[in-house]
Amino acid sequence: MDRTDRRLLDREHESEQIDALLGAPQGPRLVLVRGEPGVGRSAFLHATGERLGARGAAVRTVLCVSGDGERPLLLVLRLIMALEERPSGTEQRPSAQGPVARALLAVDQRDQAAMEALLRTALTRGAPVAVLVDDVQHADPDSLDVLSRMEWPRGAAGVRLVMSAARHAVPGGAGAVDRLDGVEGARTIVLSPLGAHDITALAARWLRAEPDAALAGRTAELTRGVPGAVDALLTGWTRRGDIRIADGHAFLGVRAQVPVLPDDDRFVAALDRLGGPSRAVAAALSVLGSLGPVALELTAVRTGLSPAAVGDAVRSLVEAGIVDELPGPDGTAAGGWAFRLPLTAHTVRERLSPVERGRLSAAAVEVLWKPTDSPGTGPATLPAPGLLDETNGPAYRADRIAEAGSLVDRERAVAELTAAARRMRPGTDDGRVLRWLRSARDLTEHADARDRVLQQYAAAAYLACDYPTGRAVGELLLRDPGPTLDELDLQEAACLVVAVTANQRDWPTMSRLATAHWWDGLPVPVLAKVTGRALALCHLSRWQETAELLERTEEVWNTSPRARVTPAIFHAMAELAMGRPERCRRALAMTDAPELPPGKVYSLTGGLFDDLLTSYDLDSARTLLETTGLPVDVLPPLSRFLYDHVTGRWDRALESARRLLANSEVYSTPVSDSSLLPARTAAVLLAQGRVTSALQTVEDMRAPDGSPPQCALHASEAEARMLLGDLDAAERTLRHGLGTARAHGQVYGTDELWALLAETTTRLGRAAEASACREHLQRIADRTGNDRSALLHLLVSARVPRPDAPDTARRDLREAVDLARVRGLPFETATTLLTAATAGAVPAGLLHEAYELFGTIGAALWRHHTRTALRAARLPVPDRKRTTVENDHLLATLIAEGLTNHEIACVLRLNEDAVAQRLSRLFSRTGLRSRTEVVTAVLTGSF
Repeated sequence: MDRTDRRLLDREHESEQIDALLGAPQGPRLVLVRGEPGVGRSAFLHATGERLGARGAAVRTVLCVSGDGERPLLLVLRLIMALEERPSGTEQRPSAQGPVARALLAVDQRDQAAMEALLRTALTRGAPVAVLVDDVQHADPDSLDVLSRMEWPRGAAGVRLVMSAARHAVPGGAGAVDRLDGVEGARTIVLSPLGAHDITALAARWLRAEPDAALAGRTAELTRGVPGAVDALLTGWTRRGDIRIADGHAFLGVRAQVPVLPDDDRFVAALDRLGGPSRAVAAALSVLGSLGPVALELTAVRTGLSPAAVGDAVRSLVEAGIVDELPGPDGTAAGGWAFRLPLTAHTVRERLSPVERGRLSAAAVEVLWKPTDSPGTGPATLPAPGLLDETNGPAYRADRIAEAGSLVDRERAVAELTAAARRMRPGTDDGRVLRWLRSARDLTEHADARDRVLQQYAAAAYLACDYPTGRAVGELLLRDPGPTLDELDLQEAACLVVAVTANQRDWPTMSRLATAHWWDGLPVPVLAKVTGRALALCHLSRWQETAELLERTEEVWNTSPRARVTPAIFHAMAELAMGRPERCRRALAMTDAPELPPGKVYSLTGGLFDDLLTSYDLDSARTLLETTGLPVDVLPPLSRFLYDHVTGRWDRALESARRLLANSEVYSTPVSDSSLLPARTAAVLLAQGRVTSALQTVEDMRAPDGSPPQCALHASEAEARMLLGDLDAAERTLRHGLGTARAHGQVYGTDELWALLAETTTRLGRAAEASACREHLQRIADRTGNDRSALLHLLVSARVPRPDAPDTARRDLREAVDLARVRGLPFETATTLLTAATAGAVPAGLLHEAYELFGTIGAALWRHHTRTALRAARLPVPDRKRTTVENDHLLATLIAEGLTNHEIACVLRLNEDAVAQRLSRLFSRTGLRSRTEVVTAVLTGSF
């Protein structure tokens, strides 16, 4: 099951327990291993047998299967045959008078007494052996009778019987197995479902990648810790392509659905074995079970079975461990029934035809609506009555209404479904909300209500990352707008169509959306046309055209706070991208926010926030949040990632980045750089020494020629090339990025490219070109007034030789340190301190501060460089033991990245002989013998 080895998860205590019982001379001769189906009894029994065999014990295995119960005394016969079996290599001559022959005759004659005597003899006279019997719940009742009457004295012989049986068995066999629990001298070991930690570990071993919290939590919720169910669920998700892997971590796709178990699955087969009535009742309960006691009444009506037959079927389901009976309020009468495994409930429900599900759901809706049928009671004012789980009651209610469809009152259904969708917090269960609104759309009969539902449906599709649906519905609203939609509604629809297209990274379509021709053919107000076209131009980084369009049409959009706020933000972003920040600074005041709906404030804040963090302007970004009253935690995932990156919470940033990149959720806000997610992710990976992974991240998100500028992505790629010593490739990347930005008239975000180009040309010995880069940086800093640009200019000025002012380098570095401290960004501050201290512009002791900052954020490569600087300054490096560990981890990481010794030497700024010596010490300390073993250890997390 774990696909990697035979070690069992979270079974150490039980393994030690059974080994002690079987190894003790006076230990019990009968040990029962109990647990619900799928909990791992067979794996546990197999592992027990392997350990016994490794210690030299003789082990025999007997397997009971479905159908054995119809063959009387079969298990006793198999036990006698196992006990009489001779060790391999010894001569075995069957005897007509031997125990096996007599047992075969007794079975033919159904002579239970004779079989009992033969088994007793075999147990008493048998050589030391352990007989492992799996799935005893399938055994025939006569054999279980014989076993339950046997005397099992301790230590009388060397024979040990280890039997595994499901705690819930098929009706008829359960009682006989349970009697074995009470046999004198027998011991029972119970295998419980796995806990949350071990579910995560099992999923990690199964997927060969570490599952994120959402995937692990969803797995635990659907399987309740039953390993067999975990295996079935992960198999289903994998076959459907719903598991995404990024950077050694596994994520559930944003549009993933719970898989339906196949017919040959153990949990499905267990239900099918119970027969037609039980299957029919289980199917009904998969829809109606949450209604409590009334579910059985409805089940009898819907299935046509008598109440007595329904009761018998429910008891069979409970005995088989498929359904649990829940206690009522008084603790005596049954209060309801729930499937033991939610995954089974989902499978049973999905195996119903849409018509059957609709009819059962309509019956549930009728019960749920009955308390609110009195006059004057609104459709969504009361909680779902009588539900077993009141917390999830509203969602269950909406699910049933959506399934019932036209079988219930359409108008009321639409009202409840849209209300339920509005109550659901975005990002919690967007796929479910999308299903509700799809049903509401299909049920809407009145044209007036149609467009409102479609508006909500399009927005839900966007949040659920169902971009084709969002685009189709948005375009439908624009091409055929109803009378209830005003110009502000259509302005929103226009923005949604453009935003969805951007998230699809469909640049040819975006180019069409940026033309007047595309919008002129739509029967929508000019406000919607201008706003939609301006947003398309922003996404294409055609900033000058954006500004000119909005200046020409200001009388169209500057008519009211709600009408002007979106175009005004686009205008401010265009000006900012071209290096004119004044309009953007005014926009940050958000003076129109009190007159805007919360959703509009939220979306505009997210766009501005992302744009500010493009140039690491954290102070302005925080001021914006204070102005709008929005905490960081409620911002979109991309905004939260950027904030975590800038503030040095890199573990959280990487977790978010992996999930977003794995699901292709690269939300495109109309900022000056749409590549911020992969670029900043690559920057973190570089700082950790993961150069190849950083380059792969860049390559995966590289846009085709003609796409908008990707300044941040070009900067990260250039840094990686510089680390590897390929300065020519770095220069080509930087000049390409600058050329693209120049073609779009973009200044904002190019400061990093100029700074890196200055460093590259300096290292290549082209001082004149480096000076030209420094002058470009100065013009950008003066023009924009941006602190980040000013800081980069100071650092470049200190690096680039200035014959006319040889004494300014130290002054610039001291000023850079002061500015970095004011800005307060951990990585930026640490790199500035390292640069200034190694140049002698500030006291060398500040290297310790840089060292601690790099350690706090997890910048392993920069921490290594700081250790080198500390030694060069003859300063102590804290914690020598930890230093050795960090050096080993960094070297192992570089090996796992596939770097050669020459490339490792470039990254670590060492010579190749020093790298070879470090490799030798690494092998010596760890016991690993080759690069391959190091790579394996790193990738499996066992280094």
